Amino acid sequence: MPGTNLTREEAQERARLLTVDAYEIDLDLSGAQEGGTYRSVTTVRFDSAEAGAETFVDLIAPAVHAVVLNGKDLDVASVFRDSRIALKHLQAGTNELKVVADCSYTNSGEGLHRFVDPVDEQAYLYTQFEVPDARRVFASFEQPDLKATFRFTVKAPSGWTVISNSPAPEPVDDVWAFEPTPRLSTYVTALIAGPYHAVHSTYEKDGQVVPLGIYCRPSLAEYLDADDIFAVTRQGFDWFQEKFDYPYPFAKYDQLFVPEFNAGAMENAGAVTIRDQYVFRSKVTDAAYELRASTILHELAHMWFGDLVTMEWWNDLWLNESFATFAEAACQAYAEGSKWPHSWTTFANSMKTWAYRQDQLPSTHPIMADISDLDDVLVNFDGITYAKGASVLKQLVAYVGMDEFFKGVQAYFKAHAYGNTRLADLLGALEETSGRDLKAWSTAWLETAGINVLRPEIETDEAGLLTSVTVLQEAPALPAGAKGEPTLRPHRIAIGFYDLDGDGRLVRTDRIELDVEGERTTVPLPAGTARPAVLLLNDDDLSYAKVRLDEESLRVVTEHLGDFTESLPRALCWASAWDMTRDGELATRDYLELVLSGIGKESDIGVVQSLHRQVKLAVDLYTAPEWRETGLARWTEATLAHLRAAEPGSDHQLAWARAFAATARTPLQLDLLQALLNGTDEIEGLAVDTELRWAFVQRLAASGLIDEEEIAAEYERDRTAAGELHAASARAAQPSEEAKAEAWASAVESDKLANSLQEAVIGGFVQTDQRELLAPYTEKYFTAVKGVWDARSHEMAQQVAVGLFPALQVSQETLDATDAWLDSAQPSAALRRLVSESRSGVERALKAQAADAAAATA
Repeated sequence: MPGTNLTREEAQERARLLTVDAYEIDLDLSGAQEGGTYRSVTTVRFDSAEAGAETFVDLIAPAVHAVVLNGKDLDVASVFRDSRIALKHLQAGTNELKVVADCSYTNSGEGLHRFVDPVDEQAYLYTQFEVPDARRVFASFEQPDLKATFRFTVKAPSGWTVISNSPAPEPVDDVWAFEPTPRLSTYVTALIAGPYHAVHSTYEKDGQVVPLGIYCRPSLAEYLDADDIFAVTRQGFDWFQEKFDYPYPFAKYDQLFVPEFNAGAMENAGAVTIRDQYVFRSKVTDAAYELRASTILHELAHMWFGDLVTMEWWNDLWLNESFATFAEAACQAYAEGSKWPHSWTTFANSMKTWAYRQDQLPSTHPIMADISDLDDVLVNFDGITYAKGASVLKQLVAYVGMDEFFKGVQAYFKAHAYGNTRLADLLGALEETSGRDLKAWSTAWLETAGINVLRPEIETDEAGLLTSVTVLQEAPALPAGAKGEPTLRPHRIAIGFYDLDGDGRLVRTDRIELDVEGERTTVPLPAGTARPAVLLLNDDDLSYAKVRLDEESLRVVTEHLGDFTESLPRALCWASAWDMTRDGELATRDYLELVLSGIGKESDIGVVQSLHRQVKLAVDLYTAPEWRETGLARWTEATLAHLRAAEPGSDHQLAWARAFAATARTPLQLDLLQALLNGTDEIEGLAVDTELRWAFVQRLAASGLIDEEEIAAEYERDRTAAGELHAASARAAQPSEEAKAEAWASAVESDKLANSLQEAVIGGFVQTDQRELLAPYTEKYFTAVKGVWDARSHEMAQQVAVGLFPALQVSQETLDATDAWLDSAQPSAALRRLVSESRSGVERALKAQAADAAAATA
């Protein structure tokens, strides 16, 4: 039941009319072990500004038994339609509504998700309400600016634990009666219930005591490294409370690792839900721990920015997510004792790469997007909302100053605690503390789409001294179909001068920071400045722009990229090379050689793993088809050589083992995978543990070397929820028409799979070595996708629409088929956007393939 699509105008009118006071929500989850439906009773008190006015409350439920407004029973059949209950003849002042309904457990990760652990066969529940899914659990005025208090009362099976936004009470006869919350938006309320395993601690400082809890399923308890999670959490409490100058605003802080979670985590007030893949069952690299820490800090930052102070409407979603993304990286970079002070390297390497990709799609949009309805919101959790916005906040900090930025944030929290705001409220506070007029800055950066390119123009004299350096700024045309005009922006950047020292290392010898405006900006230079070996624009990654190197710097970087002594300039050069490859300015075969020449010297494991993914994608999609096998062979041989050469037991060894497993192709290489899996061969220090075994199984299954019986035997070794997903993916990966047909039927023609299982099947179905086998599914995709979109919830439909688009069929025929479907199918705006984005990927791959082919003949 997708529900009626709330528009911005409807939300504005409802907010004008109503002030919501309090919800009392009574849920009977005593039958959760069996599933089905549960009784939901909602009582909500609210004020109306007008007598006789009309509005509606939101609810998605298979059955509504009673609707009582101000003591009067309403006719359910006449007032309840789709996902709305019409409320007429409101009283001026206080009104009381009671709704009695049966609501459904879900398996899609939306609303109240129910999961049964195959290890103990117990049910585990959690809610996920962002964007409009509180209405799947209780009747609510489902929009962020109608805040209220929430009092949850839950009847649960005996022996269960129930967690919500308020501290857990002592249950009486298995009934958990929580105290009311502070004023919250509906989407950050939460309930988590089941026989969860718990570890408790506290955060204590200067007399403040905040109870801390960490939860997971008992089947994961042996892997839960609670001490590390608490340590990161305390670091966040210390840093955020100092920088925000506002105490943590809720009564306790629980972090709950839950199954089958669609996102990374969710900022429910005082009860953060996190995907339980972050409870690591096998050895992972330090990059995985850093990513988990980033997620923990991101959600903790949301307790202030998002939960305490909340956007008025979803057009400011970017500000919620961008601020939390910026804050997580800043905390790791600057907090005392941080394990990951190189977090801006990770940010440049991953988040900014995501942003640059998103900003070059036909769906590119201003950071402050025009959100007209809920459908717009649901597809806007993208690289612009998170990563470009955070990059621009980093630019804003460089523009106004770090201290002034946080002074403005402090004033903002104090002025708007427990309320709702617009962007202008934050910018006003920052203008007060910085003395800068931010209106022009906001217009240029937040209200326009697209990305700028910065290039250096360098002139020298006969002695090799610099006579001039000019920064050239370009505003490329926006992608076809995108709205808006190219815009030149003000950039605060640093320019790094790097030279080779006596040991052959690239060391920064000078740094100039300046404002770049317009098409040409002259760089002030001291007289007698020698031309450096590398001149790097946007050093320290202060601004958001694509950066190009001059010819001499590019030559030195190509030979010495791995020789930068610091990780951030290396990451910026890697990112620039990747961007040039995606743009067809650098042939894929040349990008491969660049990576092979420098990756052995790359110490940052996160960068190494990103390069693994990018090289594999580039060789699979961006190489000329006639050279693809040559490129794959070259890359695979390199992964094996690095695997054998890596320090035993190191993160790099594990990363190279996974890279090798993703691409092994010759009989000898596949035999090695099989031998490592069987234990008949070994590589010193490499622990072939549960997750690495599954990586080997996936590749062997995709290569047709293990069958259903062997996959089933592997699942028997790991009869867990994770093992079930891996086995499903391996079955779908098998290179047979029967395996593909079965996978397609389960994911597309049936709606029985849970969200995570559907995702696993789709992931296994799409194999880059199986283009011919998958070719017939292009037509099947376009026949089916609109029906899937119309019939399923957003999360489930998006998995199919994006995951099964024929992205591997890089041809004009695929573009033509997509265009014909877009013209004839009349998809919703959200589905049109997702399919157009996927089409853009095929178009980009075609362009890159042509550039690669041209390089071969040049």
